[in-house]
Amino acid sequence: MQATVAERGQITLPKAVRDALGLTKGTVLTVELEGGRIVLRKNVDDALNRLKGRFKLADGHQSTDDALRATRGRAPGEPLETEAGAS
Repeated sequence: MQATVAERGQITLPKAVRDALGLTKGTVLTVELEGGRIVLRKNVDDALNRLKGRFKLADGHQSTDDALRATRGRAPGEPLETEAGAS
């Protein structure tokens, strides 16, 4: 695939590339130079931040960690919970 640099330094990414990466108007790309190559990277954090707050945790869990703990049990290396007042 090829893209031509326009007068103002702009290029149009081929539709197949945009579709494959889910690039839409306003998608942020990071531009990096690696040797003699230009590398465009999709900013995944931007996509995740747009989703933040759109989903609710099931069963009244307060955090993702609580939901995972209820599903999977204690994580390796996680301290055991002690009951209040126990010695």
